[in-house]
Amino acid sequence: MSYKHLGTETSSFGTPGRINHDSTKFYNSRLYEGVAQDKKVEYKEIKIDKQNLNRIFCKSSENMSELPENSIHLMITSPPYNVTKEYDENLSLEEYLNFLTKVMSETYRVLVPGGRACINIANLGRKPYIPMHSYIIQKMLDIGYLMRGEIIWNKASSASPSTAWGSWLSAANPVLRDIHEYILIFSKETFSRKKGKKENTIKKEQFLEWTKSVWTFPAVSAKKIGHPAPFPEELPYRLIQLYSFKDDVVLDPFVGSGTTCLVALKTGRNYIGYDNNPDYVKLAEKRIMAYLQQRRLFEDS
Repeated sequence: MSYKHLGTETSSFGTPGRINHDSTKFYNSRLYEGVAQDKKVEYKEIKIDKQNLNRIFCKSSENMSELPENSIHLMITSPPYNVTKEYDENLSLEEYLNFLTKVMSETYRVLVPGGRACINIANLGRKPYIPMHSYIIQKMLDIGYLMRGEIIWNKASSASPSTAWGSWLSAANPVLRDIHEYILIFSKETFSRKKGKKENTIKKEQFLEWTKSVWTFPAVSAKKIGHPAPFPEELPYRLIQLYSFKDDVVLDPFVGSGTTCLVALKTGRNYIGYDNNPDYVKLAEKRIMAYLQQRRLFEDS
């Protein structure tokens, strides 16, 4: 029997397993009518001026004039949550989302085709609950991003022992306690990156584990870092290994304590950061300088 002309397709709904890996029929179904699709695009990449590389700019990332179009390979950030922390502005939900839209539109401009944007965000409040991640997803799609998926960051081992349970042992008003945040993953224009001669640095075991949609690792102490809402190095480390090549340029438009930039250096990437708070820019630069000094001492020993 010849298999030359036999097509392959995914299994019917409710059927265990997969018949094969040709999903053309699924993506051509009416479910995907009107949904933005992967494009065949000409790959463009413009080099960033060396004087602007591996720098943190003390300004709003609403205008990243130092960066040309198609110059950034990966963006990782955790936007300020606008919940009256010391670094937040007291914006309405609409004002906040409009602000993020400006920054993410500028990020879209500077990403290379296939460049990835990763946003760490938590939902807010209880009465009512604000599904911030769903608002941001819609704004990103409106800009033109293609969504790749979302990762649930399970912080269970370091979750606050809060007792905000509403009514105790009663159906009157039980309140859920979030022990997770989201990491939303998007691409510009196409899902694939042009590799060329660039080097992957992720290991087999890491790839197998980190392509799962739930990640479990603890948060980091705000007091230890010196910033009210830092994320642990593990978060950008996984994203950088999974979504970038060695020597790529990683952007954080809300640099905060500088963790993304620091991990970019540690993994053989370049970085660019923005923050309009001079104290946090100084903190980020101090952490980076401490690492570079430690690395030089190690190399000289």
